[in-house]
Amino acid sequence: MIKRRTTGDLIVISGPSGAGKGTIVQELLKDSSSLYLSISMTSRPKRDYETDGKEYYFVSKEEFEERISNGEFLEYTCYNENYYGTLKSELVDNLKRGKNVILEIEIEGALNVKKLVPEAIFIFIVPPTMKELLTRLRKRGTEDNDKIISRFKTAYKEINEISKYNYVVVNDELNEAVSNIEAILKSEKLRVDRIEDIEVGNEEELVHEFLLSDKEMQNKEELI
Repeated sequence: MIKRRTTGDLIVISGPSGAGKGTIVQELLKDSSSLYLSISMTSRPKRDYETDGKEYYFVSKEEFEERISNGEFLEYTCYNENYYGTLKSELVDNLKRGKNVILEIEIEGALNVKKLVPEAIFIFIVPPTMKELLTRLRKRGTEDNDKIISRFKTAYKEINEISKYNYVVVNDELNEAVSNIEAILKSEKLRVDRIEDIEVGNEEELVHEFLLSDKEMQNKEELI
C-alpha cells in the first residue's frame, strides 16, 4: 500500500578526531549490505596502517587542487593544513541504485553538504568525556604532541556544532553506539516525508466500493 522511495539515503557521520567515528562506520558496514561507504579524497600523508582506496584516496596537494578546478567534488575543506573532499562520482550512482551512502567527513565538510543536501541524515559522534578523547588521540601514536594538542583544541570548537546535526551519539561503548545508529537509520525509513506515494490496490478498491454500496442501501432504507 505504501510506496517508499527506491533511491538511497545520504548519511553524514562526523565528529571530532578521536571520537571513534571510523570504527563505528566499519561496524555498521559489517552488518548491512545496503550501506556503502563513500571514500573521501585527501592530500594528507598516508599513515602506515592505511591503504589507498580504503580509508581515503590519497593524492598530492597539486592533484587535489586540479580536481577542485575540474569541479569533481560535492564538497571539500582544508583541515589541519590538508585537503579533504567528497567526490561526486562516489555518491550519484550508489544512491540511484538504492544504496544508503555514508559520508564520514569533517564537520566543516558536513555543514557544506547540509547546504546542498538538507534532507540527508546528519549524525554527530562524541566521546564520553574530553579526557577520554585526549587519551584516544595519544594512544594512536601517529602524531607528535603539538599535533595532538592542535586536534584537541579543534575538537572543543567542533563540539559546538552539535545543534546543526539531526542526531548525536555518544561513543562510550562501541556496540551500544552502533546499535543507536542502526535504530536511527531504521526510524528514518519510517518517516512520513520519505513516502513517495500511497497506492490503493484492487482489494482496497473492492472494499471501498462495498462500503459505499452498503451506505447507499442504508440511506434508501431510511427514506422508505
